[in-house]
Amino acid sequence: MSGMIEQERYTCAIGALQSVVAIPKAVPILHSGPGCGNMIQGFFERSKGYAGGNTSPCTNFSEREVVFGGIDHLREIVSNTYKVLDTDLQVILTGCTAGIVGDDVESLADEFRDSGKPIVSVETAGFKCNNFESHSLVVNAILDQYVSIFENENPQRSEKNTVNLFASLPYQDQFWKGNLREYKRLLEGIGLKVHILFGSQSEGVEEWKRIPRANFNILVSPWYGFPIVEHLEAVYEQPYTHFPNVPIGANETERFLRQVIVFAKKQGAQIDEEAAEEFIRKEREAYYEEIDNLATFLLEFRYGLPNHVHILHDAGYVVGLSKFLLHEVGIVPKEQFVTDNTPVKYQEQIKEELRSTSKKRDIPLIFEPDAGKAQETIRSLSHQGRGLIIGSGWDKELAKEKNYDFLPAALPTPYRLVLTTNYVGFTGGLRVIEDIYDTVLSTYR
Repeated sequence: MSGMIEQERYTCAIGALQSVVAIPKAVPILHSGPGCGNMIQGFFERSKGYAGGNTSPCTNFSEREVVFGGIDHLREIVSNTYKVLDTDLQVILTGCTAGIVGDDVESLADEFRDSGKPIVSVETAGFKCNNFESHSLVVNAILDQYVSIFENENPQRSEKNTVNLFASLPYQDQFWKGNLREYKRLLEGIGLKVHILFGSQSEGVEEWKRIPRANFNILVSPWYGFPIVEHLEAVYEQPYTHFPNVPIGANETERFLRQVIVFAKKQGAQIDEEAAEEFIRKEREAYYEEIDNLATFLLEFRYGLPNHVHILHDAGYVVGLSKFLLHEVGIVPKEQFVTDNTPVKYQEQIKEELRSTSKKRDIPLIFEPDAGKAQETIRSLSHQGRGLIIGSGWDKELAKEKNYDFLPAALPTPYRLVLTTNYVGFTGGLRVIEDIYDTVLSTYR
């Protein structure tokens, strides 16, 4: 992808500082210009965490550092950060200027590690990749430079019912906190112990140290995160099971859980299948009880509800929401737009996954990181009935132009405050239904 694009819905590589912020008491240190933290803060908005965005310690790379190098200044910033902040882990992330100048940040990190300080360095110059990909760079750097130090205390694959979960990208997925909490609850419900690694439901760096103990890994992602599970397979011989989209609602959640159960048993985990199926049955019954309660509402408003949808989101949500809305809500997915700049090598398998949604209906899927072009395409389309757009805050005016309903569910958006809401699982499906129909009902005055 080259040239200018409009309405970018991801950031450059240094945006992975938010992955660091998501680890309790971990602090990103930016070896970059001062604008990098401001840019990240502006994109993620209410997502500073312990020390994110423009509150992250930063060397404020200037012309002086370009000419003379910035290692001495970085050494001072790192040292002072240990004095000022109560941290369990520091992660140095380099910006474009540091990447061009070629400061030896890795050697500096070695200095502090040799003195017993928990510190990691990662090359995240903006021109390397976007934050979907640099999330994996950060995780793998922590594995190699921090987790590896504690390998003797954490024998690999020593806990048969323990898994490492890699799913929602912190902050890039605005529902990440709720989603990880719900993944943990669901997986514990079928008899597993789960390292979710990020957020308040994790145990911070202590949980990261125990990563080698896990019997296997779970990756819930259409494409991002593969470098993590592939690296863990190479280093700790941990196999992984891959689920290709966000499991929303009953159908996909049951498919996800049963896939994990089958894989876990193959890896020697002690799973009580009868108890696991009983857990799934209770969750399913609670879900469909609420769906039954919708019957009167749907009958009353049947001529005033959206019957088709356009989604502008990352691939995991586009596929997950399309499956859910078609099969469990009755809203037909029309043209769908993946805006995460998916690498070409993954696009066909994502298209195939979406094709599997229905044998009778073709759902057009367009990979378009230029969301301005995606909007122009939607403007040119005409479908019968009431429409719905699920996207970022930039799509609100488009929905108004088309006289469509609008649900903000992607970044960036100033129109919604998300704390611990989840879109994953049985409960996540119910929340999506609530959000859509709350939006619809708000138009009746």
